[in-house]
Amino acid sequence: MTAALPTDPTVTALGAAAYTVPTDAPEADGTLGWDETTLVLVTAASDGVTGIGWTYGSPATADVVTRHLAGVVEGRRAWDVPAMNEAMSRAVRNTGRPGLVAGAVSAVDIALWDLKARLLGLPLVRLLGACSCEVPVYGSGGFTTYDDERLERQLRGWTQDEGIPRVKIKIGESWGADERRDLERVARARAAIGDDAELYVDANGAYGRGQAVRVGRRLAEHEVTWFEEPVSSDDLTGLAQTRAALPMDVTAGEYGYTLAYFGHMVGEQAVDCLQADVTRCGGITVWLRAAALAESAGLAVSGHCAPHVHAHAAAAVPNLRHLEWFHDHVRVERLLFTGALDPRGGTIRPGADASAGHGLDLRTARAEEYRSA
Repeated sequence: MTAALPTDPTVTALGAAAYTVPTDAPEADGTLGWDETTLVLVTAASDGVTGIGWTYGSPATADVVTRHLAGVVEGRRAWDVPAMNEAMSRAVRNTGRPGLVAGAVSAVDIALWDLKARLLGLPLVRLLGACSCEVPVYGSGGFTTYDDERLERQLRGWTQDEGIPRVKIKIGESWGADERRDLERVARARAAIGDDAELYVDANGAYGRGQAVRVGRRLAEHEVTWFEEPVSSDDLTGLAQTRAALPMDVTAGEYGYTLAYFGHMVGEQAVDCLQADVTRCGGITVWLRAAALAESAGLAVSGHCAPHVHAHAAAAVPNLRHLEWFHDHVRVERLLFTGALDPRGGTIRPGADASAGHGLDLRTARAEEYRSA
């Protein structure tokens, strides 16, 4: 006997707003500096239930959602998230799919998955199907603008106070113009976390090919095991050459806006671990496909930034390495939402409290203090 199916609710409204939060100190990596972070929130409503998703980027992303995507999604069945993802991707062909528009598509997709799970009364990880109940995280920050004391305090906060056994700092200061300080900061980071914790670095594409190899060999002296974007992520040949020359894992992928980009990266054997960002690549729908693509090549996948919207999808793939517990985004997400996860011990447990969807809800009154669009 066939079980009765639920009714077919439709998406009745899609909205967007932007919230801009100042950083708690000036932040910079090897190629960019900033003093505020904007979260663009999408709401998707159906049958009195609202799902939320978000991306990070320009406040103008909210206008893309309301101007270019709402008409594509509204009126469609709430169950059919992949179909809506495909419809959005087709609709923005002439708008320009990569970059800001991809962020808008991603935020809508995340909101739609959250909506579907809430309509069914399930944690999102249960809807997707769990591979694991725990998701490893690594502490990420260590900005090039930090002085030594602030850097050490942040690293010890993760490793000693929260028990996170893997951390990452930024290097490549001023487009690779200060290698000496890069290496001094790495040595200081190793001293701060001790010998047992894993140490990662991220150059954000600041180095040239030869420079990346030269610096990488010095990084190995401090047991760095993860070298992220040693050269531009657009230089797949350079990534592959750097990977072949160095003992640590070479990683990239955060600027992948389409599945095809990840296919090129895997095909060029450019990375040891594929990084994909659910808030840029097309949302949960495409992130899961990127993880499967990586698995087919024998690679692990790592979620880039925005840990709370990665968490449930991350728990649903067998080849997950970890998620980035990024200082800037964790701070914003804890400020603007209830239901934030706890990384103590080095893992988070999405869905453990049985909350429907991804389990986060906007602190409406507080968020209004930071509204920018």
